[in-house]
Amino acid sequence: MVKLLSRLPMRVLYLLSSLLFLIAYYVIRHRRHVITEQIARVFPEADQAERRRIHRQFLRNFCDVAFEVLKSATISADEMSARVRILNPEVAREYLAAGRSVLLVTSHLCNWEWLLHGFALQLGYPLDAAYKPLHDAWAERLMLQIRSRFGARLVPAKDLLLDYLRRQGVVRALAMNADQAPVSTDRRHWTRFLGQETAFYMGAEQISRGTRLPVIYVVMRRVRRGWYEVEMRSLWDGRESIEPGTLTERYARACEKDVLASPADWLWSYRRWRIQKTLYGGA
Repeated sequence: MVKLLSRLPMRVLYLLSSLLFLIAYYVIRHRRHVITEQIARVFPEADQAERRRIHRQFLRNFCDVAFEVLKSATISADEMSARVRILNPEVAREYLAAGRSVLLVTSHLCNWEWLLHGFALQLGYPLDAAYKPLHDAWAERLMLQIRSRFGARLVPAKDLLLDYLRRQGVVRALAMNADQAPVSTDRRHWTRFLGQETAFYMGAEQISRGTRLPVIYVVMRRVRRGWYEVEMRSLWDGRESIEPGTLTERYARACEKDVLASPADWLWSYRRWRIQKTLYGGA
């Protein structure tokens, strides 16, 4: 059924997406409390009309992403490369060509699933991507099949460092999403993010500082419906002497800037501030 639906033209899938938006916004009211609460926290000066506009546009984009991910099952490599264009691949390739693996840190902006495919097709080097395994076996198989169809190698997030150490001889890019909240047992770094005291998972920093991997921040921007551009910039060259927490701070500042530049493209339905500093302390 998934592959059958994914063979529909994009224009048809976007019609279905528009229908899904109407159902999600007006009927189901998908995670409305979480979305409205978080938008209000980040944009306290915005009036209700502006907050509602961000909410509605976010949900439209989110529905589009759902059908774009569905399309991933059958879309051609050429079409995917055209729809997701990496503007400056040389930022990563310079390290890779010198025999140094890199760590790409991304966020939940735009379509992070297509971002994976774009890098797998255009980087020119192996790509290992961290992911969180699903509990449902059928969904896990389908997800792995779709995510790996253009050559990306999926590694459970908890195993990413060990997997890298076991295969250090393979020059490659490691990729992980770094804007999610840590679980209660994770080490965390506290900083101001979007006007809130926010806990950041320190996995990317721990991996990079322990291995001296260069860290590259990746941002995806929506050009128009179904078309994206990707830019990279180096956060750390793996050699500069830095204090603990510096990398996470650099990531938080870069991510914050991009969320504020295009708020409707961020994942507002994810409860980002469920961990409170007053409850858990500072470290």
